[in-house]
Amino acid sequence: MKTFFLLFLAGFVALCGGLVAESARLAVRSGCGRACILLQQTTGKEPAIGENSPSSQGPQLQSADYITLHANNAAAQTVLLGSVDQNSGFKFELELSSMGAAISRASFSKFDNRDHTNPQPLAVLSPVEGQALSLANRDLVLYLGGRQYRPMPLDKLHWQSNGRHKSSDGSQSVRFEAVIKAKGTGEPILKLSKTYEVFPYSYQVSCNLTVYNLWAGEQKLRFDLAGPVGISRESYRSDMRKIVGGFATTDGKVVSSRQEIHSPFLSRKSGLKDGTRKYRQALRTANAEEIERARENLRIGHNLPDRHRQARFLWSAATNKYFAAILRPLPAQGQDYCDWVKDKTALFYNPDRDERANSGDETVGFEFRVGPSPLAAVGQTGSTRTYKFQLYIGPKDKSLFDKNELYQKLGFVETIDFMGCCCPASIIRPLAFGILALMKWMYGFINNYGVVIIILVFLFRLAIHPITKKSQVSMSKMSGLGPKVEEIKKKYSGNKTEMNKHMMAFYREQGATPIMGILPMLLQMPVWIALWTAVYSSIDLRGEPFLPFWITDLSAPDALFRFPAVSLPLLGKLDSFNLLPILMGVAFYLQQKLMPSQATASANPQMAQQQKIMMFMFPLMFPVMLYKAPSGVNLYIMASTFAGVIEQYVIRKHIREKEQAESNGLVPATSKTGGKTKKKKPKPFFKNF
Repeated sequence: MKTFFLLFLAGFVALCGGLVAESARLAVRSGCGRACILLQQTTGKEPAIGENSPSSQGPQLQSADYITLHANNAAAQTVLLGSVDQNSGFKFELELSSMGAAISRASFSKFDNRDHTNPQPLAVLSPVEGQALSLANRDLVLYLGGRQYRPMPLDKLHWQSNGRHKSSDGSQSVRFEAVIKAKGTGEPILKLSKTYEVFPYSYQVSCNLTVYNLWAGEQKLRFDLAGPVGISRESYRSDMRKIVGGFATTDGKVVSSRQEIHSPFLSRKSGLKDGTRKYRQALRTANAEEIERARENLRIGHNLPDRHRQARFLWSAATNKYFAAILRPLPAQGQDYCDWVKDKTALFYNPDRDERANSGDETVGFEFRVGPSPLAAVGQTGSTRTYKFQLYIGPKDKSLFDKNELYQKLGFVETIDFMGCCCPASIIRPLAFGILALMKWMYGFINNYGVVIIILVFLFRLAIHPITKKSQVSMSKMSGLGPKVEEIKKKYSGNKTEMNKHMMAFYREQGATPIMGILPMLLQMPVWIALWTAVYSSIDLRGEPFLPFWITDLSAPDALFRFPAVSLPLLGKLDSFNLLPILMGVAFYLQQKLMPSQATASANPQMAQQQKIMMFMFPLMFPVMLYKAPSGVNLYIMASTFAGVIEQYVIRKHIREKEQAESNGLVPATSKTGGKTKKKKPKPFFKNF
């Protein structure tokens, strides 16, 4: 029974280890900067827009004409909104670039980068490849005079800025503008005005893009807008960055789709690395069907279950372990859902183009494609249109989402990931959220999450002690039946049916049930997984200390002392001595020593050898696997294991006392006997036949 349990546990550990294994990355975009952009006519024709088409009024553009895009001769400019000063009231600082009127960098005021030598404000969003920026306007396509013109890459152009503006309510804003003019005549064709606004005590950014038709005729346009890119890597051991999409079902619930960088246990359709690689290969073939098929695997929401195919799009997010950048297109007034975002595509970046995509510069992002929209002639109703976006840049904190009615309605909580391993998310998520709520409540009067974790582990051990005790007693009883079981196996080795029949009859006669040794552990497993993943994923543990001289950050390795970085097999790059994993290995060894041993081991040398290997394998395997794990996770495992050692010692003592009493002809005392031990009654004579 012990061998079965250990083999099961080994498989479970291997599965969990694979789920948190290091991931690889790949890239998708590149580009070059230019001082001006030319919009050239393509050979394709666009149908006229209604009765008043551009072909019947306004200036006519010939095939040799060009439209030159510039930003009023604007120079490169950077504008700062918000602040990284915690006393300013702002949650973050945005560094805005005139290049593409985009967010170059977003840095938090509350959270630092966990650099033990020189901590700095955490830059959660950063430039990619030097030019791929968050919320940059990319390709703009105009339809003039019944003709479609080639895309203009607006993210390669500096827009004109009016500088930072402060309002009386404490908010700060900036406006960028770009004007498209006809070459030769210099006649304005289109103006774009983009405004950013940040607010004190809020993680939200308002971004509005207004387009003005400056032409005497109707026109139509579409454009691409980059989502948040360059989200930083937060985990020391595994990369949890992914693209998440939020969708509203027909019954009003919010469901999500996830596209990870790579996961060996998931379909390759959900891996951004492989999806991007196939898409780039398809582009080289110039086969439209292959390109569309490959692109489909990068579309946000393509992996939703069939029952949710009709769900309406709400938002997209780039997330890592603790933080999320969620971009939401606002629906038009009077509408419940946005209908002008026609395509949502996940992107993967690999700036240095390394073949394995694992050098550390890889990151994720996404892109919106806004569908073609008609604009009436200048001066007429409908000659302008505004596209509104809301951007949340902040922690993945359920309590924060629950306090905000809008965030709760939009289902931002779907960005929070729990590593359910072999248990369904429908079981793990409620358990994990309940544990997080309990931890926050305990922290309110304990004020130390390390102590909270230890107390929580001991409370849980105490709550499930009856189940654990029953399991251990059953395993002990099964081990005592080992020699007789071996005899039955040898006697009926040629007939498995008879062997199983006699073994089950023997177990019933002895009052033992084989499954009881493992069933309580299986029932406990969802709770253990929920507790583990809650500790692993909680934003509240980021930067929280346990002791002032050791374990100063529960979300990072404990690092008793540091040394120059070295590379070791299995462990990789090391720059600190982590004591917790070693203590955890000691605890595992003691636990193995106290586990009930099978009496059949003496009669079966092969089984004895297996037990000996298992006794040393787990105490060595776990410290290696979790050497660079967050100290909060290791503290939880170590506390749980030491609590298990104490618990097993108490249970083994109870079993020994019970066996000693039975060997002396006594039975355990009960309340009916007044708490006194009494002699064991002999069986009735008819029971002996």
